[in-house]
Amino acid sequence: MKTSLIAAAALALLTGAAMAQTTAQTTVQRDVNHQQRVENGLQSGKLTTREAGALEREQARVDKLQAKDMKDGKLSTAERQQLRTAQNKASRDIETAKTNGVNGNPLSGSSQRMQADVQRNVNQEKRVEAGLANGSLTQREAARMEQGQAHVDRAEAHAAADGHVGAGEQKQVQRAENRQSGRIHRAK
Repeated sequence: MKTSLIAAAALALLTGAAMAQTTAQTTVQRDVNHQQRVENGLQSGKLTTREAGALEREQARVDKLQAKDMKDGKLSTAERQQLRTAQNKASRDIETAKTNGVNGNPLSGSSQRMQADVQRNVNQEKRVEAGLANGSLTQREAARMEQGQAHVDRAEAHAAADGHVGAGEQKQVQRAENRQSGRIHRAK
């Protein structure tokens, strides 16, 4: 009798921990999807550099909200719903920007630089997601990584605010990305 109660309690704890990891992974996976959609929009010319910058600003807000919600190591039902609402809005905004009839030049230097920066975001978000999946990152550590990613997204938004990402602006973004990459590596 005691053995079955202990086993049931252990299973409940493991299921709760797995559910928390799965929820965190799901929110990070949505970040990956959003970043990929922005990159695809830049590559196809459906997004301008300025639009991509505005979408990165919105993604920074989502990442900051994720960081705040995940910092205690769990996502409550209300936090999950608030985060889902913010991510749904970001998703709608990506679709609106891609279908508004304003096109960019995917071969311009500015667009190429922005594409490279967004691709790096995809890679870094995938690293965080993988860390959550294999247990090398806790939810608290992932929250710190999302805070750092919010910083990178803001730097990209700032660089693209005028519709052009210059080589000097890209260097600043790359420095922020390098710092973020190092944080992910050390945390994992």
